[in-house]
Amino acid sequence: MPGYCAFCSVAAEGGQSWCPDCFADMPWNHGACELCAEPLPTAHVGTLRPRQCGRCLKRRPAQTSSWVPLRYESRVTRLVQRYKFAADPRAGEVLVQLMLASLDHAPELGAAMIGVPGQHERTRECGFDHTAWLTRRLAARLALPVIVAERVRETPSQRGLDRLSRRRNVKRAFVVNRSLPAAVTIVDDVMTTGATLDSLAKACRDAGAERVTAVAFARTPSARI
Repeated sequence: MPGYCAFCSVAAEGGQSWCPDCFADMPWNHGACELCAEPLPTAHVGTLRPRQCGRCLKRRPAQTSSWVPLRYESRVTRLVQRYKFAADPRAGEVLVQLMLASLDHAPELGAAMIGVPGQHERTRECGFDHTAWLTRRLAARLALPVIVAERVRETPSQRGLDRLSRRRNVKRAFVVNRSLPAAVTIVDDVMTTGATLDSLAKACRDAGAERVTAVAFARTPSARI
């Protein structure tokens, strides 16, 4: 309900969708890998060394940075599921508001936003493209234009696939049929292994982007994949 915390239902102040206690208790993804947003061990947080995980040091992703403010855990998992599977508009709005509330920690977002193109069959089943909705709302709040990428082939669901299979599944699945500015932002709701965003980032590079920032609402820690 408007005016109440979306997580505990107590009265919320200042037009926020959460109370201070729930906001502080969110599973924030601080100290994550700067390339893929993988949560890093606590020992890496606050160090002056580049924050990159072992996988990115071995195989650098196509994006030049990632901003994923939360981990896909506890109340965040429930919020995302309400948005994606129940088409709950308030849950979607809370997602956008939480992302905007963490902008102080975000890298430079570039001159345009590009959402991961949805699966046509899944979009028909759900009645809406949840990533396109999220991209449009976020871009509008940041006064950025939206550029539409194309999914050139339907891909099986990523659920249940290991890291290598996910990468193969979405390889060359996207194309951007126009020249892009030097810096752009690509958007998905949840980053699991990063394979989908990596594939879209490659398509953006092919279209002329030199710097690609990958943005998602939540990151699944690799221990859960």
